[in-house]
Amino acid sequence: MALPFMSAQEAAHFVKNGDVVGMGGFTPAGAPKDTPTAIAEMAEKLHAEGQSFKIGIYTGASTGDSCDGALARAHAIDFRTPYQSNKDLRTELNNQDAHYYDMHLSELAQDIRYGFLPKPDVAIVEACEIVEKGDAIEIVPTAGVGNMPTFCRLADKVIVELNAAMPPIMRGMHDIYEPADPPMRREIPVYKPSDRIGSDCITIKRSQLVAVVHTDRPNEVSKFKELDETTQKIGNNVALFLENEMKAGRIPASFLPIQSGVGNIANAVLGALGENKDIPAFEMYTEVIQDSVVGLMKEGRVKFASGCSLTVGADKLQDIIDHMDFFKDKIVLRPQEISNNPEVARRLGLITINTALEADIYGNINSTHVLGTKMMNGIGGSGDFTRNAYISIYTTPSTAKGGAISAIVPMVSHLDHSEHSVKILITEHGIADLRGKSPIQRAHEIIENCVDPAYRPMMRHYLELSKKSHTQHNLSIAFAMHEEFAKSGDMRNTKFENYLR
Repeated sequence: MALPFMSAQEAAHFVKNGDVVGMGGFTPAGAPKDTPTAIAEMAEKLHAEGQSFKIGIYTGASTGDSCDGALARAHAIDFRTPYQSNKDLRTELNNQDAHYYDMHLSELAQDIRYGFLPKPDVAIVEACEIVEKGDAIEIVPTAGVGNMPTFCRLADKVIVELNAAMPPIMRGMHDIYEPADPPMRREIPVYKPSDRIGSDCITIKRSQLVAVVHTDRPNEVSKFKELDETTQKIGNNVALFLENEMKAGRIPASFLPIQSGVGNIANAVLGALGENKDIPAFEMYTEVIQDSVVGLMKEGRVKFASGCSLTVGADKLQDIIDHMDFFKDKIVLRPQEISNNPEVARRLGLITINTALEADIYGNINSTHVLGTKMMNGIGGSGDFTRNAYISIYTTPSTAKGGAISAIVPMVSHLDHSEHSVKILITEHGIADLRGKSPIQRAHEIIENCVDPAYRPMMRHYLELSKKSHTQHNLSIAFAMHEEFAKSGDMRNTKFENYLR
């Protein structure tokens, strides 16, 4: 029986108004491209005819512009979860033209299986190979897995984009494992990052496969910015902290696996760890494998990387493909409920390194909301790792917008990670070790080591204006810096006395 090959435009008609669609991949790596764009074009045509068309969208994390961007511009999204980073979609969410519920990335697949969220009607996924096995179809993912196993198992209809840009030799890089649900769940048997516990493909029923779309489009992974002085200093401070922890005997001499978030700071941190020869070659158990990891593997500084996606630039991905014999036994790609699993993170003793949008002087972290109201991207996997880390580290540049914003404020305008989960805060200025310290001790530690010097007098003055208590705050001026930025565009203009009530 022949596979149902068709165009993306034909495949798009399997998606109906009101459907819930699960998109494969994790970040733009492995995300479908042609079919979501065709759905957006269909939505625009239907809207022009006066017909309604909106769908709910599940993903692994962010996707490429051909998915989130195209569908957002077509006003075709009813709801979206769990993470996004597209500017047009962000506009839709902040205008309340689409509903968004932020989630820890490890939880979406199980919440769908538990019935907390509606199951997907359609799954749209990318593959490097499709193999017919009687009444079964094997789907080999490409550079990202995300929530594909659950989406594909539960969806009534599965659309596969067979991407010629991703060769079948990628088979063997994936480890597909879906845990049983309570009360039947057992331990997830990952005891070191390189353990493989599942299959090298996703298997569905032939009756589920409604369309196969040929494509040859590369991943839409943006090129990371060159390291600047600030990000380099942050990276060096992280490496220095971990070097000192090893010397103090608080990290084993063999070191521990690293989890690192996505972005320029994460690349800088990994680069600094690779350059610091007092830190031994290390393994990674993370969600996103980035550009810097490829070079560090070739240099022998990263021994193994377990993740959910290869979120690397086109040149790095081609390097991996061209040298698959070298990389295949050093990289494994898993579903995100395994790559981000709290049980595994706690067992392996991960050193977790994530980026804060905003921190306060007591160690609380805002990862998601600008000025407490506008969604930036989402919490991603930071909470999955932070709460279960051996050591949890947050990094951030101390200022933004040329110094007009202090990334460290008296009270975060939105709380994603509390002081109870955050152990270390690092900026370009230094390291604040918050372990075993009372709130006022943490405040002094952060102000003197991490706050930009231009803002330190302001932070000290805030404490002077706050009534002595266990956690010292003055609620009438706790958000004065945010209010001043909204008014004048520069937090440096803040005069707390103007906001006292």
